[in-house]
Amino acid sequence: MTDLIHGHTAPGLDRVRAAFAENFADGLEIGAAFAVCREGEMLVDLWGGHADRAGAKPWEHDTIVPVFSTTKPIAAIVIALLVERGLLDFDAPLSQIWPDFAAASKDHLTLAQVMSHQAGIPGFIDPIDPTLWLDPLALSAALAALSPLWPPGTAHGYHPLTYGYLVGEAVRRCADGRSLGTILAEDICGPRGIDFHIGLAEAHDARLGEMQRPTELPQLGAITPIKRAAFLTKWAGPDRGGRRWRAIEIPSANGHGT
Repeated sequence: MTDLIHGHTAPGLDRVRAAFAENFADGLEIGAAFAVCREGEMLVDLWGGHADRAGAKPWEHDTIVPVFSTTKPIAAIVIALLVERGLLDFDAPLSQIWPDFAAASKDHLTLAQVMSHQAGIPGFIDPIDPTLWLDPLALSAALAALSPLWPPGTAHGYHPLTYGYLVGEAVRRCADGRSLGTILAEDICGPRGIDFHIGLAEAHDARLGEMQRPTELPQLGAITPIKRAAFLTKWAGPDRGGRRWRAIEIPSANGHGT
């Protein structure tokens, strides 16, 4: 397997390369990349394995894949930039820029509470058409009508998907219609040569790595109505992972990077 590991490590970090290779030897990885940058110096830049289920397409230095929930901190960088520019305020009620969001006693719910998973809107208790997840405007309107599942700010509960639609709509409303993914591309990633996208253009599909389902499901413990709403509601319909899913912006779940 070591012949399928490419890239470099700085002197003294050979054990990182060995550990990376060991993940493949142990069957924990099929294709992957790993990098460490410190104070502008690339200390580790490794990639290896295969980018397809058949094991015929090598993983390249620019293979791109969806990073799912680790999209959230990238989206948070965009939010922080807009706060710095005075377009958003962490402590202001979201309803100030999104009046419909005041419905169902959410008039005092703040952007900070959304970003810290205290909003009480982790998902839908009642079933929805799963294709709504592919229509951010419609999905955001549905979220605006929801009643919180707990008083905002009194508890935490992970918002695996709804986080992205909430912050995405906040950005759209404060930035003259520019989307979160557009600001990320034009103001942050593009000028710095960063290969990360929220809303992936079709031009990048040729270097897309194929995803494989996990062999084990996550352990969620006892399933409560809140957990079911957050984690077990069908989302994105049959096109999840397909071209339409990649093209839309889900700032909580469908960022793509190398």
